[in-house]
Amino acid sequence: MVSLKSPAEIASMREAGRVVADTLRVVAEAARPGVTLRELDALAARHIRAAGAKPSFLGYRPYAELPPFPGVLCLSVNEVVVHGIPNDRALRDGDLLSVDCGAIVDGYHGDAAVTVGVGRVDAEARRLSDATREALEAATAQMLPGRRLGDVAHAVQCVAEAYGYGILRNHGGHGIGTSMHEDPHVPNTGRPGRGYRLREGVVLALEPMFVESGRTDYRVLADRWTLATADGTRAAHFENTVAVTSDGPRVLTAV
Repeated sequence: MVSLKSPAEIASMREAGRVVADTLRVVAEAARPGVTLRELDALAARHIRAAGAKPSFLGYRPYAELPPFPGVLCLSVNEVVVHGIPNDRALRDGDLLSVDCGAIVDGYHGDAAVTVGVGRVDAEARRLSDATREALEAATAQMLPGRRLGDVAHAVQCVAEAYGYGILRNHGGHGIGTSMHEDPHVPNTGRPGRGYRLREGVVLALEPMFVESGRTDYRVLADRWTLATADGTRAAHFENTVAVTSDGPRVLTAV
């Protein structure tokens, strides 16, 4: 069942969203050649703690067969699409880094992601990143009372097809509130006019994930968390937590 949030709950989620947005800003600014993923994770941990919030991801374990997630951030470089574990890998000039962050304030979660270029990136990387951000904006525009979940999904799909990019199979966004993952699942492909009808109070984490080669399949690495493209080509990931309101979409994880 989809949980509808009251205006007071949405306000609480906005506070969590502010922490997430500011943490992403700080991490993106620090993502330079030579900096390790573990250093970025430690920076995020300090920033979230200083804001009086708790990290959503650290220790997260949605399924019994998965080990608890060991980081505050998901840090995914180049061919890693999502759920990359922070380690001692040092960023290099030209890397494409996706940063996914979640935080909890007063029991409510905020969740967002950005993809940033490290140093000097090539034109193809910028195009991939820009297209994925464009898909997030297109999906956000569909977050209106009376629209369908299929309208949101189709908006992402149309952008991917226009650019010739693949969409990570079986992955997408999700409901969010007092739990990081709530109903409904939000696919990145779909038919307009189909699916759950959006209502005021629905809050969704929208997250397009595009693959440069156009493929949709992926590999799960030995850590059981990290998902990488099947062919080693690059990926990009953007995400925002967005509420359906009578005044239009409200991005709760905006800066």
